Amino acid sequence: MACSIKHSPLSITPSNFIPKRGYNNSNLGFLQLPSIPKTKINKKWDKKPLYISRIGKPLICKAYEAADKSQPLDVNIELPKQSKDVVSAQKVKISIYFATWWALNVVFNIYNKKVLNAYPFPWLTSTLSLATGSLIMLISWATRIAEFPKTDLEFWKTLFPVAVAHTIGHVAATVSMSKVAVSFTHIIKSGEPAFSVLVSRFLLGETFPLPVYLSLVPIIGGCALSAATELNFNMTGFMGAMISNLAFVFRNIFSKKGMKGKSVSGMNYYACLSIMSLLILTPFAIAMEGPQMWALGWQNAVSQIGPNFVWWVAAQSIFYHLYNQVSYMSLDEISPLTFSIGNTMKRISVIVSSIIIFQTPVRPVNALGAAIAILGTFIYSQSKQ
Repeated sequence: MACSIKHSPLSITPSNFIPKRGYNNSNLGFLQLPSIPKTKINKKWDKKPLYISRIGKPLICKAYEAADKSQPLDVNIELPKQSKDVVSAQKVKISIYFATWWALNVVFNIYNKKVLNAYPFPWLTSTLSLATGSLIMLISWATRIAEFPKTDLEFWKTLFPVAVAHTIGHVAATVSMSKVAVSFTHIIKSGEPAFSVLVSRFLLGETFPLPVYLSLVPIIGGCALSAATELNFNMTGFMGAMISNLAFVFRNIFSKKGMKGKSVSGMNYYACLSIMSLLILTPFAIAMEGPQMWALGWQNAVSQIGPNFVWWVAAQSIFYHLYNQVSYMSLDEISPLTFSIGNTMKRISVIVSSIIIFQTPVRPVNALGAAIAILGTFIYSQSKQ
């Protein structure tokens, strides 16, 4: 860095040798020059050191300004734009997430329904799902396959209401599927946006654009039409799906309010959520059903199904954790709108595949109600943005 010193001609007097009050070395109040050999200076300067007092304005130093008056260089650096290969790779990655998410969810629902048909204990089934997921993540952390999350007491305090809502929603959905067809449960669960808008409007005071409110009409109408024409309608199954919708709405609200600023990844966040939900659910599952009923039901199921029943239980527990984990990992890569659309398409894949696999009888008017409800959900996801 070259410095240019702009000042008026100097007159050096004895007063210049005394530092002025209020100045010091840091603000260039005075400057002592290095010693100069006596052979090269005038005799009148050979007895006292030479000082230059600060005169007028402070010394001005300008970067890149040399004695030849050269000017600073303007260097404009433009960051390279994302290449087409990077964008294409990102699209492929998101597509893989979606395909994996939907496939795992379909497999979970199939095995979950098989287990509940042979072993009608939804509280224990829900507990096993959370326990398996918690065990998988504990092993992943211990073996360093996944990075251990950095959490504190405040993190777990804000996670608690989310875990309570998640536990209620999970159990309620399992109870619903133990009483009615998988397709019917997911048709009713497609009405979750209606609960979201109503809770946000009347409890949180939020307002939405008119198209959002209008999108609730086909959602509510389609769910009502499908429920009214369901061949194997069951009130417990219907109410379980409705409670699940309400619980998951509160889970999302608590998650948004409590997790702001947290740096835990989607995979680890769901792992912590599973562990806390397991701790909450276990005592209630024991109180509602109990080990004695579980043991009798297990013997009966194994005698009827055979060893495959053990695989069914393991599969529904593993795939439950995997599909939820992938969905939370997807949130790290995509926008909420894209996630909402993906969730809508997931329900379509589950409904269609369950009807085909379990050969569920469906009336045309029932199918129409399901289509209207899902279409309303898609319109809602578009209108909210």
